[in-house]
Amino acid sequence: MAPQRHADLARLEREVIACTSCPRLRAWCEQVAVEKRAAYRDETYWGKPIPGFGDPDARVIVLGLAPAAHGANRTGRVFTGDRSGDWLFRAMHRAGFANQPTSVSADDGLRLTDAWVTAAVRCAPPANKPLPAERDACAPFLRREMALLERGRVVVCLGGFGYDAACRHFGVRPRPKFGHGVEVPIPDGPTLLCSFHPSQQNTFTRRVTEEMLDDVFRRAGDLARRDA
Repeated sequence: MAPQRHADLARLEREVIACTSCPRLRAWCEQVAVEKRAAYRDETYWGKPIPGFGDPDARVIVLGLAPAAHGANRTGRVFTGDRSGDWLFRAMHRAGFANQPTSVSADDGLRLTDAWVTAAVRCAPPANKPLPAERDACAPFLRREMALLERGRVVVCLGGFGYDAACRHFGVRPRPKFGHGVEVPIPDGPTLLCSFHPSQQNTFTRRVTEEMLDDVFRRAGDLARRDA
Protein backbone atom coordinates (compact mmCIF):
# COMPACT_ATOMS: atom_id res chain seq x y z
CA MET A 1 0.00 0.00 0.00
CA ALA A 2 1.34 3.44 -0.96
CA PRO A 3 2.47 5.53 2.05
CA GLN A 4 0.44 8.52 0.85
CA ARG A 5 -2.75 6.49 0.64
CA HIS A 6 -2.09 5.13 4.12
CA ALA A 7 -1.68 8.69 5.40
CA ASP A 8 -4.84 9.82 3.61
CA LEU A 9 -6.89 7.00 5.17
CA ALA A 10 -5.51 7.88 8.60
CA ARG A 11 -6.43 11.53 8.03
CA LEU A 12 -9.93 10.55 6.96
CA GLU A 13 -10.31 8.43 10.11
CA ARG A 14 -9.34 11.39 12.30
CA GLU A 15 -11.78 13.66 10.50
CA VAL A 16 -14.63 11.17 10.85
CA ILE A 17 -14.03 10.81 14.59
CA ALA A 18 -13.90 14.59 15.07
CA CYS A 19 -17.03 15.33 12.99
CA THR A 20 -19.76 17.45 14.64
CA SER A 21 -21.88 18.16 11.54
CA CYS A 22 -25.12 16.59 12.83
CA PRO A 23 -26.15 17.95 16.26
CA ARG A 24 -29.05 15.50 16.66
CA LEU A 25 -26.79 12.49 16.11
CA ARG A 26 -23.98 13.80 18.28
CA ALA A 27 -26.40 14.51 21.13
CA TRP A 28 -27.93 11.04 20.85
CA CYS A 29 -24.58 9.21 20.78
CA GLU A 30 -23.34 11.15 23.78
CA GLN A 31 -26.59 10.56 25.69
CA VAL A 32 -26.40 6.81 25.05
CA ALA A 33 -22.75 6.82 26.15
CA VAL A 34 -23.75 8.34 29.50
CA GLU A 35 -26.98 6.43 30.16
CA LYS A 36 -25.64 3.09 28.83
CA ARG A 37 -27.36 -0.26 28.72
CA ALA A 38 -27.47 -2.11 32.02
CA ALA A 39 -25.36 -4.98 30.68
CA TYR A 40 -22.57 -2.51 29.85
CA ARG A 41 -22.89 -0.11 32.79
CA ASP A 42 -19.25 -0.66 33.84
CA GLU A 43 -17.88 0.01 30.36
CA THR A 44 -16.69 3.32 28.94
CA TYR A 45 -18.60 4.00 25.73
CA TRP A 46 -16.85 5.39 22.65
CA GLY A 47 -19.69 7.83 21.92
CA LYS A 48 -18.09 9.38 18.82
CA PRO A 49 -18.45 8.88 15.02
CA ILE A 50 -17.14 5.57 13.68
CA PRO A 51 -14.57 5.27 10.86
CA GLY A 52 -14.27 2.33 8.49
CA PHE A 53 -12.08 -0.64 9.36
CA GLY A 54 -10.14 -3.34 7.57
CA ASP A 55 -7.57 -4.00 4.86
CA PRO A 56 -6.70 -0.82 2.92
CA ASP A 57 -5.97 -3.00 -0.13
CA ALA A 58 -9.40 -4.63 0.06
CA ARG A 59 -11.17 -5.77 -3.07
CA VAL A 60 -14.40 -6.34 -1.09
CA ILE A 61 -16.02 -3.38 0.66
CA VAL A 62 -18.94 -4.01 3.04
CA LEU A 63 -21.32 -1.06 3.36
CA GLY A 64 -23.88 -0.95 6.16
CA LEU A 65 -26.36 1.60 7.47
CA ALA A 66 -24.92 3.14 10.65
CA PRO A 67 -23.33 2.18 13.98
CA ALA A 68 -25.51 0.51 16.60
CA ALA A 69 -26.12 2.55 19.75
CA HIS A 70 -24.80 -0.16 22.06
CA GLY A 71 -22.56 -1.80 19.46
CA ALA A 72 -20.05 0.37 17.61
CA ASN A 73 -21.10 3.47 19.57
CA ARG A 74 -19.92 1.53 22.63
CA THR A 75 -16.86 -0.26 21.26
CA GLY A 76 -15.54 2.29 18.76
CA ARG A 77 -15.33 -0.12 15.83
CA VAL A 78 -17.88 -0.64 13.09
CA PHE A 79 -20.17 -3.70 13.50
CA THR A 80 -18.40 -4.62 16.73
CA GLY A 81 -20.22 -5.65 19.90
CA ASP A 82 -23.71 -6.27 18.53
CA ARG A 83 -25.71 -9.15 17.06
CA SER A 84 -25.48 -7.87 13.49
CA GLY A 85 -21.70 -7.84 13.76
CA ASP A 86 -21.74 -11.36 15.20
CA TRP A 87 -23.50 -12.60 12.07
CA LEU A 88 -21.41 -10.49 9.71
CA PHE A 89 -17.98 -11.48 10.99
CA ARG A 90 -18.89 -15.16 11.31
CA ALA A 91 -19.78 -15.11 7.61
CA MET A 92 -16.64 -13.18 6.72
CA HIS A 93 -14.53 -15.62 8.73
CA ARG A 94 -16.04 -18.60 6.94
CA ALA A 95 -15.33 -16.89 3.60
CA GLY A 96 -11.70 -16.20 4.53
CA PHE A 97 -11.99 -12.42 4.96
CA ALA A 98 -11.61 -12.37 8.77
CA ASN A 99 -9.07 -14.14 10.97
CA GLN A 100 -11.67 -14.91 13.66
CA PRO A 101 -15.47 -15.25 13.81
CA THR A 102 -16.06 -12.89 16.74
CA SER A 103 -15.93 -9.14 17.18
CA VAL A 104 -16.46 -7.94 20.74
CA SER A 105 -14.09 -5.00 21.19
CA ALA A 106 -11.74 -2.80 19.18
CA ASP A 107 -8.72 -4.60 20.63
CA ASP A 108 -9.92 -8.21 20.32
CA GLY A 109 -7.41 -9.12 17.61
CA LEU A 110 -9.82 -9.14 14.67
CA ARG A 111 -8.06 -8.58 11.35
CA LEU A 112 -9.61 -8.44 7.91
CA THR A 113 -7.89 -9.61 4.73
CA ASP A 114 -9.00 -8.26 1.34
CA ALA A 115 -12.06 -6.69 2.99
CA TRP A 116 -13.06 -3.33 4.44
CA VAL A 117 -16.20 -2.64 6.50
CA THR A 118 -17.84 0.78 6.72
CA ALA A 119 -21.20 2.52 7.04
CA ALA A 120 -23.12 5.14 5.11
CA VAL A 121 -23.77 7.14 8.30
CA ARG A 122 -21.01 7.33 10.91
CA CYS A 123 -23.03 8.08 14.07
CA ALA A 124 -25.64 5.89 15.73
CA PRO A 125 -29.07 7.39 14.89
CA PRO A 126 -32.14 7.31 17.15
CA ALA A 127 -34.38 4.35 16.24
CA ASN A 128 -31.70 3.40 13.69
CA LYS A 129 -33.19 5.97 11.29
CA PRO A 130 -30.90 8.77 10.10
CA LEU A 131 -32.53 11.79 8.49
CA PRO A 132 -31.85 12.49 4.79
CA ALA A 133 -29.79 15.54 5.74
CA GLU A 134 -27.66 13.40 8.07
CA ARG A 135 -27.16 10.82 5.34
CA ASP A 136 -26.07 13.57 2.97
CA ALA A 137 -23.71 15.11 5.53
CA CYS A 138 -21.83 11.79 5.73
CA ALA A 139 -21.71 11.22 1.96
CA PRO A 140 -18.39 13.10 1.49
CA PHE A 141 -16.71 10.71 3.93
CA LEU A 142 -17.93 7.74 1.90
CA ARG A 143 -16.84 9.41 -1.32
CA ARG A 144 -13.30 9.95 -0.04
CA GLU A 145 -13.14 6.47 1.47
CA MET A 146 -14.22 4.77 -1.76
CA ALA A 147 -11.65 6.76 -3.72
CA LEU A 148 -8.86 5.70 -1.36
CA LEU A 149 -9.93 2.05 -1.45
CA GLU A 150 -8.81 1.99 -5.05
CA ARG A 151 -8.57 -1.80 -5.33
CA GLY A 152 -12.26 -2.25 -4.48
CA ARG A 153 -14.03 -4.58 -6.93
CA VAL A 154 -17.19 -5.50 -4.98
CA VAL A 155 -19.39 -3.47 -2.64
CA VAL A 156 -21.54 -5.72 -0.45
CA CYS A 157 -24.57 -3.56 0.36
CA LEU A 158 -26.11 -4.63 3.67
CA GLY A 159 -29.77 -3.65 3.52
CA GLY A 160 -31.69 -1.16 1.45
CA PHE A 161 -30.06 1.86 3.10
CA GLY A 162 -26.57 0.67 2.22
CA TYR A 163 -27.71 -0.09 -1.30
CA ASP A 164 -29.27 3.37 -1.64
CA ALA A 165 -26.03 4.99 -0.44
CA ALA A 166 -23.97 2.97 -2.93
CA CYS A 167 -26.34 3.82 -5.79
CA ARG A 168 -26.17 7.51 -4.90
CA HIS A 169 -22.39 7.37 -4.74
CA PHE A 170 -22.01 5.65 -8.11
CA GLY A 171 -24.90 7.47 -9.81
CA VAL A 172 -26.86 4.31 -10.62
CA ARG A 173 -29.87 5.15 -12.84
CA PRO A 174 -32.22 3.45 -13.34
CA ARG A 175 -31.82 1.62 -10.06
CA PRO A 176 -32.58 -2.12 -10.02
CA LYS A 177 -34.87 -3.16 -7.17
CA PHE A 178 -33.04 -4.16 -4.00
CA GLY A 179 -33.12 -7.85 -3.12
CA HIS A 180 -30.88 -10.43 -1.54
CA GLY A 181 -28.26 -11.54 -4.05
CA VAL A 182 -29.05 -8.79 -6.59
CA GLU A 183 -25.94 -7.74 -8.52
CA VAL A 184 -25.46 -4.34 -10.14
CA PRO A 185 -22.27 -3.99 -12.21
CA ILE A 186 -20.96 -0.41 -12.37
CA PRO A 187 -19.31 0.48 -15.70
CA ASP A 188 -15.59 0.99 -15.03
CA GLY A 189 -16.30 0.37 -11.35
CA PRO A 190 -17.16 -2.33 -8.82
CA THR A 191 -20.15 -4.63 -8.69
CA LEU A 192 -22.78 -3.83 -6.09
CA LEU A 193 -23.81 -7.08 -4.39
CA CYS A 194 -26.95 -6.82 -2.26
CA SER A 195 -27.66 -8.65 0.98
CA PHE A 196 -30.44 -8.39 3.51
CA HIS A 197 -29.03 -6.75 6.62
CA PRO A 198 -28.16 -9.22 9.41
CA SER A 199 -30.23 -7.25 11.91
CA GLN A 200 -32.05 -9.11 14.66
CA GLN A 201 -35.33 -8.30 12.95
CA ASN A 202 -34.15 -10.18 9.85
CA THR A 203 -32.28 -13.00 11.56
CA PHE A 204 -35.07 -13.79 14.06
CA THR A 205 -37.62 -14.02 11.25
CA ARG A 206 -35.16 -15.96 9.05
CA ARG A 207 -35.50 -13.38 6.32
CA VAL A 208 -31.75 -13.83 6.25
CA THR A 209 -29.95 -16.99 7.33
CA GLU A 210 -26.29 -17.81 7.83
CA GLU A 211 -26.38 -19.82 4.62
CA MET A 212 -27.69 -16.77 2.74
CA LEU A 213 -24.86 -14.60 4.10
CA ASP A 214 -22.35 -17.29 3.23
CA ASP A 215 -23.63 -17.30 -0.35
CA VAL A 216 -23.16 -13.52 -0.58
CA PHE A 217 -19.58 -13.55 0.68
CA ARG A 218 -18.68 -16.56 -1.42
CA ARG A 219 -19.99 -14.68 -4.45
CA ALA A 220 -18.13 -11.52 -3.38
CA GLY A 221 -14.89 -13.48 -3.32
CA ASP A 222 -15.57 -14.95 -6.74
CA LEU A 223 -16.30 -11.51 -8.23
CA ALA A 224 -13.23 -9.95 -6.63
CA ARG A 225 -10.94 -12.65 -7.97
CA ARG A 226 -12.54 -12.59 -11.40
CA ASP A 227 -11.89 -8.89 -11.80
CA ALA A 228 -8.39 -8.97 -10.36
